[in-house]
Amino acid sequence: MLLAGGGSGGHIFPAVAIAERLREREPGVVCRYLVSDRPLDAEILRSLDESFAALPARPPSVRPRPLLRFLMTWGGAVRAARETVRRAQCDADAVVMVATGGFVSAPAAQAARAEGVPVVLVNLDSSPGKASRFVGRFARVRCTPEGSAPASWERIRPVVRDAARAGAPARVCRERLGLDPERKTLLVTGASQGANSINRLLEALLGAHRASFEGWQVIHQTGASEDERVRAAYAAAGVPARVEAFFGAMGDAWGAADLAVSRAGAGSVGEAWANRVPTLFLPYPFHRDEHQRRNAEPLARAGAAVIERDLVAPEANLPTAGERLVSLLADEPTRATMRGAFETLGPADGAARVAELVSGVVRSARGA
Repeated sequence: MLLAGGGSGGHIFPAVAIAERLREREPGVVCRYLVSDRPLDAEILRSLDESFAALPARPPSVRPRPLLRFLMTWGGAVRAARETVRRAQCDADAVVMVATGGFVSAPAAQAARAEGVPVVLVNLDSSPGKASRFVGRFARVRCTPEGSAPASWERIRPVVRDAARAGAPARVCRERLGLDPERKTLLVTGASQGANSINRLLEALLGAHRASFEGWQVIHQTGASEDERVRAAYAAAGVPARVEAFFGAMGDAWGAADLAVSRAGAGSVGEAWANRVPTLFLPYPFHRDEHQRRNAEPLARAGAAVIERDLVAPEANLPTAGERLVSLLADEPTRATMRGAFETLGPADGAARVAELVSGVVRSARGA
């Protein structure tokens, strides 16, 4: 099983989730990841003791210099992926590629296509991006959440890895993180790479609305190079907090949380869904198609989440998203209603459904 997608945890972690369910269904399956050559990809997969190949792929762009880098690296990325595919074909009676979108998946899937390996596309966002649209042209199976993808694509719920699911009661999760097991807990996350504007908003709130955090403690995933500054802000305000650049086991963080503030990438939305945590989503503000907003809309329609625009500057965010967060911190009945609303959404079982579909492709490949 070749799992193609990288450049961020948002493309790697869903592949990990699918691999977990595939290993349950297909004993003896060998999984190998095709990811980018960014350090984060290697860091994540080495921590999981997973086999991977790094491709020299670059994202497409309309800007001249990044576009040139994309064009110059495309051929090398396809060739490197074809080499990985061929090695897999030598070692296994059947090879299938699962592509989870993003700029790595396009050259990897093109390599699989050239070598006659069937591709299963798992589009993660509500609106398929360029890579997913490209791979969708020739994929054997196409999976997607509700959204603007063609009606013929298989609809699935969120794809969430085991390590992002709470495996214990809230008080136990808090103890594991070195926090007060009985204290209300806010989770703040900009996903695996962090979000500077969310970090800055929380710093501003600690200064302008310190009293709103009375009785609360915070788990804050900041992204690289921001953790020391944010940690100092909580300490200065006297708010108990566990601040890290990156949390490997997000299940404890979500399991500890009574409320969350988060980006709205497909992975973050899925983790909030899987753990039934009321969440204030601040979608990435620079996507033209606003696909992160669309990712979170099913939860907002159900009443399990609220969405605010990230206006980037903390002084702009304070009277909008900041005031909404202050209100939620103070309103336990609303938080309880939001948590209960997750019951209407069903389980976040997308990985199991993808594994079922992939198993069908494996049987077909073996039969061929």
